[in-house]
Amino acid sequence: MQVSEFDYLLPPELIAQVPLEPRDHSRLLVVDRQDKTMEDHHFYEITDFLEPGDLVVFNDSRVIPARLFARREGTEAKVEVFLLRELGHNEWECLIRPGKRGKPGVKLIFPEQVEGEVSGVVEGGCRTVQFPPELNFREWLLRAGETPLPPYIHNKQVDPERYQTIYSKYEGSVAAPTAGLHFTERLLEELKAKGIQLGFLTLHVGIGTFRPVKTEVVEEHRMHSEIFSLPEELVQRIYATKKAGKRVIAVGTTVVRVLESQAREDGSLIAGPGETAIFIYPGYRFKIIDHLITNFHLPKSTLLMLISAFAGQQFIAECYRHAVEEKYRFFSFGDSMFIK
Repeated sequence: MQVSEFDYLLPPELIAQVPLEPRDHSRLLVVDRQDKTMEDHHFYEITDFLEPGDLVVFNDSRVIPARLFARREGTEAKVEVFLLRELGHNEWECLIRPGKRGKPGVKLIFPEQVEGEVSGVVEGGCRTVQFPPELNFREWLLRAGETPLPPYIHNKQVDPERYQTIYSKYEGSVAAPTAGLHFTERLLEELKAKGIQLGFLTLHVGIGTFRPVKTEVVEEHRMHSEIFSLPEELVQRIYATKKAGKRVIAVGTTVVRVLESQAREDGSLIAGPGETAIFIYPGYRFKIIDHLITNFHLPKSTLLMLISAFAGQQFIAECYRHAVEEKYRFFSFGDSMFIK
């Protein structure tokens, strides 16, 4: 399968630069993957498409201020350090730009004269950086770091909290699980009032989800692993929901990746912490999720491949053409789809 099969034309003006207010006033393209139909709605209508007893699963990870700026010790050479994930004892896997300034042994001076040392090179050209073990890293990072917005968002004055879901809880992501950005407190209360269940898992979104696919053949691409936690309590609720003949709705591709990576052929799920590098593309057989809430994704991205696997490659291409024609807003701050 060729990566070029997942390309599409997107006018730049349809890339959302600012989030809508209120959150749930974004548009919602409701598509039926069985009947191959689509309808235009708004996100605040999502409750109309769910039934009492359904289980909506959210990713409660919270974005950290992962972008840091430093200088090389003894020089004024500036370095951008993008935190990817914590390895333990204040050592982090990072992207360093420019890479030539991030050779092992190089010392970097961060804000407040905090010193870090490049301690190694890992997969994909990433570096490991050791910060002082005695540093209260979380408190310092909140003062020194910046929330990393995607490169296609040119408006950098957005309130960082607007790039968090309202239910975000556990810090660790370097990008928001954006399908959840449309939910408001009022909408969550509406769901509960209708008898719809809310469940939560955690997947810390890593850079790999959004890195461009550099291979020409889909099957040759390898995903960067991401850390997750799937509670036993949620697993039991999923079992009960399925047994009652109700549906499991994933809010975002990150939820899909956790549930499907932990699913077995018999439909059972393995709870607990772990890491996943699952890569879902057409031909994959879904075992757990019934419906999916998701944003509109970049051309030739692994996320577009995942939803194409869920709803059909040709049908998703038709949905995207419709969204472009109707001037839906795309990507992180854009509109959304509900795939039935």
